[in-house]
Amino acid sequence: MEDKYLLRQEDLVENPTARVPICLVLDVSGSMAGAPIRELNDGVRLFFDAIRADDVAQYAAEICIVTFGASVSKALDFMSVEHQSIPALSADGATPMGAGVIMGLDLLEARKEDYKRAGVDYYQPWMVVMTDGEPTDEISAAASRINSLVSSKKLTVFPIGIGEAANMTKLATLSPSRPPLRLQGLNFREFFTWLSRSVSRVSQSMPGESVELDVAGIQAWGKV
Repeated sequence: MEDKYLLRQEDLVENPTARVPICLVLDVSGSMAGAPIRELNDGVRLFFDAIRADDVAQYAAEICIVTFGASVSKALDFMSVEHQSIPALSADGATPMGAGVIMGLDLLEARKEDYKRAGVDYYQPWMVVMTDGEPTDEISAAASRINSLVSSKKLTVFPIGIGEAANMTKLATLSPSRPPLRLQGLNFREFFTWLSRSVSRVSQSMPGESVELDVAGIQAWGKV
């Protein structure tokens, strides 16, 4: 654990490139078993591969993964993508989405403090929340924190519903600035391809600069 912490800090010293911190908060509840979890794993791997293949984004993007199912877990902590091993996700348990989002927000805040201590600039953090069902815990505290951060332009959130059982009304409470989108079928690969391109676009801008997302590209994977 100590070695990983030191490596995370050394990354900031050796590579002073402005960072794009991205937290993936992923539903791995029992209802995701079978094709959904397989496609999610494939999509996450594609996302990392695309970031690593991008000459700019590979140095700027930092990704962490929080999963919520039988437990809420930090599956992958922030670090340079070249040093990360992508975890294999398995499906089991309930849907404690509120606790998952809270952990993700805490990890983003902690990494921002790391950047500040190291004198490394950073872009507005991103959070992706993906779920296929109804949260089995309270999400009001998570929603309140997100609303405060989004309103002060300190967070961008992408809430994504998987399948028809996803509660889009609950997801909407986590997204004060844009409506949640429902994944078309199991188009995880298309979503993560779009996400990697968006990260690339942001990483080529200046921190604080407004960057328009590829709205047309959303049509390949999402619907309202």
